Amino acid sequence: MTRTTGFLLVGFLAGLTADLSVAQDKRGDLLPSQRSLSRYGLKRAWWAQTNLTPSRDSIRHIVVDEENLYVQATSGLVTTFDNQTGRQLWSAQLGRRDQSSFPTVSNSDLALFCTGIRLYAVSKFEGDVLWELNLPGHPSTSPAIDNNQVYVATLDGSVYAFSLKTIHRLFNAGLLPKWTRQSRKWRFKTAKAISTPLITNGRVVNFASRDKSLYAVTTVQRDVIFQFETDAAVSAPLAVGDKYLFMTSEDYKLYCIDMNNGSMRWPPFTTGLPIRDAPVVLGQQVLVRPVRGGMYSVSAVTGLRQWWNPQLGSFLAATTSFIYTSDTTGNIVLADLKTGQTLGVLPLRNYSIRESNIRTDRLYLGTQSGRVICIHEESQDYPVYHIHPDRRPILPQFAPDTEPPAAKSDADAEGTTQP
Repeated sequence: MTRTTGFLLVGFLAGLTADLSVAQDKRGDLLPSQRSLSRYGLKRAWWAQTNLTPSRDSIRHIVVDEENLYVQATSGLVTTFDNQTGRQLWSAQLGRRDQSSFPTVSNSDLALFCTGIRLYAVSKFEGDVLWELNLPGHPSTSPAIDNNQVYVATLDGSVYAFSLKTIHRLFNAGLLPKWTRQSRKWRFKTAKAISTPLITNGRVVNFASRDKSLYAVTTVQRDVIFQFETDAAVSAPLAVGDKYLFMTSEDYKLYCIDMNNGSMRWPPFTTGLPIRDAPVVLGQQVLVRPVRGGMYSVSAVTGLRQWWNPQLGSFLAATTSFIYTSDTTGNIVLADLKTGQTLGVLPLRNYSIRESNIRTDRLYLGTQSGRVICIHEESQDYPVYHIHPDRRPILPQFAPDTEPPAAKSDADAEGTTQP
């Protein structure tokens, strides 16, 4: 048994007879106390307040990448924090108030915000709007970006690719957003609306349509690499693991598809209930959460079930040894990553704004009033990166606490003794 799992099991037993202790700050929002979190080997790293008016606004999306945490309000106001320290980096109003929006997408330099029928590119650390595009139709999902192009899907079943090089040239000439069309590289049309966020690796862009097909087209010439047809429409966002795509359909199935040729790695795994949450890939296992059906762990290699826990709800985050999930009553449930066994419960129902963090081991939660907290293991001062471990900062190395052995004298070195 690992030290972390031991902490969790002890915390679970203690939690059976004790209620969650909370601390109250000056604003009246409840914060989980350090004592209550320590039962499970956790700590509250930081808390912060987003810039919104609680009387009319609420948090719509919380999105995290390797450096930042983006909090998008229903008003269109975006507040960005350093996800390690909680320090506010910038805040900006993007688009008109109360327009529809999608969760932000980012790369190493930019954060993309799709609001109404306009796409904004913001410098992710400074908050400056670098450029904006008028979209050719109402978007249906979040955009995608690689080193050369930006991809946008619309409700009429189209996918558009825009050249970043041309976008920068038009912006420098003061021609955006009016001349957005000049930056368009290509358009790919499907029979029905695009239903999943786009995924690109710079060579291929993948997306699913309500026409019951998964598409893979080249980023340069929009050539179709494959079109994978299913018996029912795709029901949730796609997930990527190694060279495979994981896709769920309305007939309760999970598929594992080779990104290079569209072939199935194993026969579909059937849950028997609708799947609305995106699959989560953690190493060699895939977590699938059917509606009111608990959570399954499926082997990414064989497609066989590893465990099932009917108490678990939506995936929130994962450490190297356990996962955070929601349950039907709004609690935070901790479960062992290898066995699925329930380890403990944190009754944080007022922190109802939750979105899946598949990038790191940090748990981020928000309240309707705009309060955001970060929770992680006490022993993990630096985050664990699940998707891009190469992006983890180089950690400082410290000299050992023990003193080095005393140097030997010449006599000792020769094996002689002093008289």
